[in-house]
Amino acid sequence: MAALGKHELGQLREIFARFDMDSDGSLTVLELAALLRSIGIKPSGDEFHVLVENMDSNGNGAVEFDELASILPELTNNILNNREQLTAVFQMFDRDGNGYITAAELAGCMAKLGYPLSYSELTDIISKADFDGDGVISFSEFSAAMGKSAMEFLGITLLL
Repeated sequence: MAALGKHELGQLREIFARFDMDSDGSLTVLELAALLRSIGIKPSGDEFHVLVENMDSNGNGAVEFDELASILPELTNNILNNREQLTAVFQMFDRDGNGYITAAELAGCMAKLGYPLSYSELTDIISKADFDGDGVISFSEFSAAMGKSAMEFLGITLLL
Protein backbone atom coordinates (compact mmCIF):
# COMPACT_ATOMS: atom_id res chain seq x y z
CA MET A 1 0.00 0.00 0.00
CA ALA A 2 2.97 2.31 0.27
CA ALA A 3 2.81 2.98 -3.48
CA LEU A 4 -0.51 4.79 -3.10
CA GLY A 5 -0.86 8.22 -1.55
CA LYS A 6 -3.42 9.16 1.07
CA HIS A 7 -5.83 10.58 -1.51
CA GLU A 8 -5.60 7.50 -3.76
CA LEU A 9 -6.14 5.18 -0.80
CA GLY A 10 -9.24 7.16 0.11
CA GLN A 11 -10.59 6.83 -3.41
CA LEU A 12 -9.81 3.13 -3.46
CA ARG A 13 -11.57 2.65 -0.11
CA GLU A 14 -14.64 4.37 -1.55
CA ILE A 15 -14.65 2.08 -4.58
CA PHE A 16 -14.02 -0.98 -2.41
CA ALA A 17 -16.94 -0.01 -0.17
CA ARG A 18 -19.23 0.35 -3.19
CA PHE A 19 -18.60 -3.28 -4.13
CA ASP A 20 -18.74 -4.55 -0.51
CA MET A 21 -22.48 -5.13 -0.76
CA ASP A 22 -22.94 -6.44 2.78
CA SER A 23 -20.55 -3.84 4.27
CA ASP A 24 -18.58 -6.46 6.17
CA GLY A 25 -15.17 -5.06 5.21
CA SER A 26 -14.36 -7.78 2.72
CA LEU A 27 -15.25 -8.76 -0.82
CA THR A 28 -16.71 -12.13 -1.56
CA VAL A 29 -15.61 -13.87 -4.72
CA LEU A 30 -18.72 -12.52 -6.48
CA GLU A 31 -18.13 -8.96 -5.25
CA LEU A 32 -14.49 -9.11 -6.34
CA ALA A 33 -15.53 -10.45 -9.75
CA ALA A 34 -17.97 -7.53 -10.13
CA LEU A 35 -15.25 -5.03 -9.19
CA LEU A 36 -12.85 -6.54 -11.72
CA ARG A 37 -15.49 -6.59 -14.48
CA SER A 38 -16.34 -2.96 -13.77
CA ILE A 39 -12.78 -1.96 -14.63
CA GLY A 40 -12.67 -4.14 -17.72
CA ILE A 41 -10.65 -7.03 -16.30
CA LYS A 42 -12.25 -10.34 -17.18
CA PRO A 43 -9.93 -13.17 -16.17
CA SER A 44 -10.80 -16.74 -17.13
CA GLY A 45 -12.17 -18.95 -14.38
CA ASP A 46 -8.77 -20.45 -13.68
CA GLU A 47 -7.04 -17.05 -13.73
CA PHE A 48 -9.64 -15.66 -11.36
CA HIS A 49 -9.19 -18.50 -8.86
CA VAL A 50 -5.41 -18.03 -8.90
CA LEU A 51 -5.88 -14.28 -8.41
CA VAL A 52 -8.19 -14.82 -5.42
CA GLU A 53 -5.85 -17.42 -3.97
CA ASN A 54 -2.94 -14.98 -4.21
CA MET A 55 -4.94 -12.09 -2.78
CA ASP A 56 -6.51 -13.96 0.12
CA SER A 57 -3.42 -13.96 2.33
CA ASN A 58 -5.34 -14.86 5.51
CA GLY A 59 -7.18 -17.76 3.82
CA ASN A 60 -10.69 -16.72 4.91
CA GLY A 61 -12.16 -17.00 1.41
CA ALA A 62 -12.74 -13.26 1.06
CA VAL A 63 -10.56 -10.31 0.08
CA GLU A 64 -10.11 -7.47 2.55
CA PHE A 65 -9.12 -3.97 1.51
CA ASP A 66 -5.49 -4.34 2.61
CA GLU A 67 -5.17 -7.59 0.65
CA LEU A 68 -6.54 -5.96 -2.50
CA ALA A 69 -4.42 -2.83 -2.18
CA SER A 70 -1.17 -4.65 -1.33
CA ILE A 71 -1.19 -7.33 -4.00
CA LEU A 72 -2.58 -5.31 -6.89
CA PRO A 73 -1.14 -1.80 -6.88
CA GLU A 74 -1.31 -1.64 -10.66
CA LEU A 75 -4.96 -2.69 -10.49
CA THR A 76 -5.72 0.11 -8.05
CA ASN A 77 -4.43 2.60 -10.59
CA ASN A 78 -6.78 1.09 -13.19
CA ILE A 79 -9.67 1.39 -10.75
CA LEU A 80 -8.91 5.04 -10.03
CA ASN A 81 -8.49 5.85 -13.72
CA ASN A 82 -11.75 4.08 -14.50
CA ARG A 83 -13.55 6.15 -11.86
CA GLU A 84 -12.18 9.32 -13.41
CA GLN A 85 -13.37 8.15 -16.83
CA LEU A 86 -16.80 7.24 -15.44
CA THR A 87 -17.05 10.66 -13.82
CA ALA A 88 -16.16 12.38 -17.09
CA VAL A 89 -18.73 10.37 -19.05
CA PHE A 90 -21.37 10.90 -16.35
CA GLN A 91 -20.75 14.66 -16.46
CA MET A 92 -21.14 14.59 -20.23
CA PHE A 93 -24.66 13.17 -19.79
CA ASP A 94 -25.49 15.30 -16.72
CA ARG A 95 -25.78 18.49 -18.76
CA ASP A 96 -27.04 20.72 -15.93
CA GLY A 97 -24.55 19.35 -13.39
CA ASN A 98 -27.15 18.52 -10.74
CA GLY A 99 -25.80 15.01 -10.10
CA TYR A 100 -28.52 13.16 -12.01
CA ILE A 101 -29.10 12.12 -15.60
CA THR A 102 -32.68 12.76 -16.66
CA ALA A 103 -34.42 11.07 -19.57
CA ALA A 104 -34.18 14.34 -21.53
CA GLU A 105 -30.44 14.63 -20.86
CA LEU A 106 -29.88 11.01 -21.88
CA ALA A 107 -31.93 11.41 -25.06
CA GLY A 108 -30.19 14.64 -26.04
CA CYS A 109 -26.70 13.33 -25.42
CA MET A 110 -27.33 10.06 -27.24
CA ALA A 111 -28.69 11.97 -30.23
CA LYS A 112 -25.57 14.18 -30.27
CA LEU A 113 -23.44 11.03 -30.20
CA GLY A 114 -25.31 9.78 -33.27
CA TYR A 115 -27.48 7.27 -31.44
CA PRO A 116 -30.98 8.75 -31.28
CA LEU A 117 -33.20 6.69 -29.00
CA SER A 118 -36.84 5.87 -29.47
CA TYR A 119 -39.15 6.52 -26.53
CA SER A 120 -39.25 2.78 -25.87
CA GLU A 121 -35.43 2.49 -25.86
CA LEU A 122 -35.12 5.53 -23.62
CA THR A 123 -37.61 4.27 -21.03
CA ASP A 124 -36.02 0.81 -21.13
CA ILE A 125 -32.55 2.23 -20.39
CA ILE A 126 -33.85 4.45 -17.59
CA SER A 127 -35.81 1.60 -16.00
CA LYS A 128 -32.81 -0.74 -16.08
CA ALA A 129 -30.39 1.81 -14.63
CA ASP A 130 -32.72 3.56 -12.17
CA PHE A 131 -32.40 1.13 -9.28
CA ASP A 132 -34.18 3.33 -6.72
CA GLY A 133 -37.08 4.17 -9.05
CA ASP A 134 -36.83 7.97 -8.75
CA GLY A 135 -36.90 8.47 -12.53
CA VAL A 136 -33.31 9.70 -12.86
CA ILE A 137 -29.89 8.05 -12.91
CA SER A 138 -27.50 9.00 -10.09
CA PHE A 139 -23.75 8.57 -10.34
CA SER A 140 -23.87 5.41 -8.21
CA GLU A 141 -26.58 3.95 -10.47
CA PHE A 142 -24.56 4.97 -13.53
CA SER A 143 -21.45 3.31 -12.07
CA ALA A 144 -23.37 0.15 -11.29
CA ALA A 145 -24.83 0.05 -14.80
CA MET A 146 -21.33 0.48 -16.23
CA GLY A 147 -20.16 -2.33 -13.97
CA LYS A 148 -22.74 -4.53 -15.65
CA SER A 149 -21.19 -3.95 -19.06
CA ALA A 150 -23.14 -0.85 -19.89
CA MET A 151 -21.75 -0.85 -23.38
CA GLU A 152 -23.79 -3.99 -24.09
CA PHE A 153 -26.56 -2.71 -21.82
CA LEU A 154 -26.97 0.41 -23.97
CA GLY A 155 -26.42 -1.56 -27.17
CA ILE A 156 -23.74 0.88 -28.36
CA THR A 157 -20.00 1.30 -28.23
CA LEU A 158 -18.70 4.37 -26.45
CA LEU A 159 -15.06 5.28 -26.66
CA LEU A 160 -13.98 6.33 -23.19
